[in-house]
Amino acid sequence: QVQLVESGGGLVQPGGSRRLSCAASGFTFRLHAMSWYRQAPGKERELVAGITSTGGSTNYADSVKGRFTISRDNAKNTVYLQMNSLKPEDTAVYYCFAPRLGYWGQGTQVTVSS
Repeated sequence: QVQLVESGGGLVQPGGSRRLSCAASGFTFRLHAMSWYRQAPGKERELVAGITSTGGSTNYADSVKGRFTISRDNAKNTVYLQMNSLKPEDTAVYYCFAPRLGYWGQGTQVTVSS
C-alpha cells in the first residue's frame, strides 16, 4: 500500500534551518510529482512547494520563495524540503502529498520559536 512517512520536524529558532524528508513506498515514486503542504493552527492547509517526477521543475508559494528548496532522490524514494531563514509564521504541520494518487503523509510538526 502507498505510504508517505515524513521526518525531520522539531523546534527551531528564528533564522534557523531544518530539512524535512518524506520516504515513499508502495508506488513507483520516480513516475510521480510530489508536493509539500503545511497547515498552521486555525488556518487552511496550503501548498508550500512542488516538484516534477524527474526533479526538473519546481514551484513554490510566494511566502517561501528564496528560503525553501524542494528536491528529490528517486534512487531513495525520498522527497526533501530544505527550509532556511525560518520565521515564526512558518510554524505548522508539514505534509508530504502525492497529487496523482491523492495520498498524504501523517505530517511532521515544525515550530519556529525562540
